[in-house]
Amino acid sequence: ILETYTKEYSAEYQSQALIDIAKKLNKKIPNLKSRKMLPAENLKGAIFMSINMLAFVVNDAFMKFLFIDISIYQAIFLRGIITIPMLALIVIYRNQIKVSVDKADWKYIWLRVAAEVGAAVFFLSALAQIPLANVTAILQAVPLTVTMAAALFLREKVGWRRWLAIIIGFMGVTIIVRPGVDGFSIYSFYAIAAVFCVTIRDIATRKLSNDVPTSLVALITGVAITIYGATMLPSVVWVTLTSTHWVLLTLAAIAIVFGYFFSVLAMRTGETSFIAPFRYTAMIWAIGLGIIIFNDWPDNMTVLGTPVSYTHLRAHETREDVVCRLLLEKK
Repeated sequence: ILETYTKEYSAEYQSQALIDIAKKLNKKIPNLKSRKMLPAENLKGAIFMSINMLAFVVNDAFMKFLFIDISIYQAIFLRGIITIPMLALIVIYRNQIKVSVDKADWKYIWLRVAAEVGAAVFFLSALAQIPLANVTAILQAVPLTVTMAAALFLREKVGWRRWLAIIIGFMGVTIIVRPGVDGFSIYSFYAIAAVFCVTIRDIATRKLSNDVPTSLVALITGVAITIYGATMLPSVVWVTLTSTHWVLLTLAAIAIVFGYFFSVLAMRTGETSFIAPFRYTAMIWAIGLGIIIFNDWPDNMTVLGTPVSYTHLRAHETREDVVCRLLLEKK
């Protein structure tokens, strides 16, 4: 620039170059907001995360009921038959069916979809065999693995205190899984595999630009999971459903629609370090529903391991996070 234009114009061209770069990056980097977000944004993200956890746990409870009589893949397929029309109507109502999506975003959408399918299969496989509260407790490792993934793949700065907190958190999850002769179950591995799938899903969600509609991502996810369930139907015995089964499937479908939506919204709103602890509300919902519906009481090691795992995210809080959390808790 200095060799081509005079000094009078070179500064103007250099400034315009920065403006052009900023405009391009604005579409590629999600959540371009200040680190110190308004408490209202963090509160909104916390509410989204709590609703997301409640929706998934309610879906899990109804699906666990269905697994008593029918296979996992039949349940996934039939739930999807109900879910897809609901998601499609939302996308059509919002006029988002013909939205132009960047190629880079499609890459993360498909990665997210693949991870969501894997998470659903592994999680539901574990859910069919071990108590709801125990499976949900193992999934509380997700905030830990997301932090590690952010440091390793997104190059986010993670200090020694966070790494120490991650180690403590994994100790809590290890207490829950109990990889010993007596407490070990092969289905614990399924739940752990679901953790890694959810981690990939969340990282991919953070990489999506703000131009990608949440409802479109939810629809694509629902279609993909349903197709996978359909492809696995030949490997299971088809069971004729009763009216009770259809009621449970409908309720699970409604819950999973909320789960799909709020899982995306939660990861795109507020600060991750603030909203991530609200994943632990899933333990409250899971333990409560497990006791009320299935009479599944969490064992002593699960009760011990959950608060140990929870200390991980409290160690992540900044002073602003502490103020927001205390205000939220009305202390």
